[in-house]
Amino acid sequence: MNILMLHGINLNMFGKRDPKQYGTITLDEINARVGALGQELGATVEAFQTNSEGAMCERIHQAYADGVDAVMINAGAWTHYSYGIRDALAILTCPIVELHMSNIHAREAFRHVSVFGEIVRGQICGFGADSYLLGLRAAVSAAQAGRV
Repeated sequence: MNILMLHGINLNMFGKRDPKQYGTITLDEINARVGALGQELGATVEAFQTNSEGAMCERIHQAYADGVDAVMINAGAWTHYSYGIRDALAILTCPIVELHMSNIHAREAFRHVSVFGEIVRGQICGFGADSYLLGLRAAVSAAQAGRV
C-alpha cells in the first residue's frame, strides 16, 4: 500500500515556528514517526513538502498518475483559501485525509473554514504530531475498505 503525505506552506519550519501551537517536533521527526508506523501497518509512506502552490498541485497530479492508495494532507494556510489545490485533490480517486497539528476550530476565525472539507474523507486536528499518526491510521483503513 502506497500512501502520500503532503506537507504545505511553512511546515518545513516545524520545530522553530510558533512552538506554543506546534510544539518543538521537526518535520523530519514527524516523517520518521509516520514512516515507522507505516511499516507496522504494511504501508509505504512518501513525504513531500513544498512552499510552492504550483509544486503541490504538480505532486498531486503525479499521485493520480501513480495510483496512490491514499493521500494525507496538511496544507497549512492553503487549507483556508487554495481552490487550486482543492481542485487538484478533487481529481484523485483515492481517500484523502486532511490533518492539522493545531485545532483549527479553536484558532482565528479564518482558520475555521477548510476549502477541502467537501472532498476529503475526513479531518483530524488538534492532536499535535499525533494528528499525523491518527491520519495515517485513517488513510490506511480507508484504502483497505476501498479494496474490498
